Amino acid sequence: MYGFPKELYEVKYHVNGDHVLTDKILNLLKNDDIKLNQQWGIDHGTWTVLVHMFPEADIPVVQLSVNASIGEREVFKIGKKLKDLRDEGYLILGSGNIVHNLRYVDWEKKDASLENREFDKFIVENVLSKNFENVINYDKNPYSSYAVPSKDHFYPLIYVLGASDNDKVEVFNQVGSLASISMTSFIFK
Repeated sequence: MYGFPKELYEVKYHVNGDHVLTDKILNLLKNDDIKLNQQWGIDHGTWTVLVHMFPEADIPVVQLSVNASIGEREVFKIGKKLKDLRDEGYLILGSGNIVHNLRYVDWEKKDASLENREFDKFIVENVLSKNFENVINYDKNPYSSYAVPSKDHFYPLIYVLGASDNDKVEVFNQVGSLASISMTSFIFK
C-alpha cells in the first residue's frame, strides 16, 4: 500500500489466526495449489475493514490472498468450495473495489467519473439480479479496462459471489469517489 496519509501507516491491528479454520480451508482447496504462509500477516484490504467492524481485534482471521494469475471462472469455483464454511458460522469477507484505477485518481474530484458510474451500475445490477455470469465476464463491459486495470481489487467480489448461495443481497455504501474508485459494497444474508 502506498500514497496514503501517514496515519494509516500507524494503525496497528493484530489478530490471531485460527488453525482449525486454516485446516478446513486447506482441505476444501486441496486441489487448487494453495500454499500456507504464516509470515505475511493480513493485508491492508483486510485490516482496514476489520478495524471498524471489530475494533478490539477479538476475532480470529484467516486471510486468503488473491491469485490474479487464475481466471475469473476458477476464482468463482474456489468461492463455491468455501460456501459451506458460512453454514458453520464463518464470515466470508471479500474486500476490494468494483472500480479501482489509481492511474485516473483525481484527488480533487469527490465523485465518480462516467466510466466509474456506468461500470459500478452494471456490476450492481448483475449482482442484485444474481446474473453472476455477467460479473464473471465483466471484461465484456465497455468500461471494464478503465474499471479493472488489474484483477487484485475486483476478484474478492467474484470469490464472495461463489460463496453466496441463494442469498438475499443488499447494496450498501454505494459511493464512487476520486473519479476512479468505487466503494460499493454488498451484504449477502
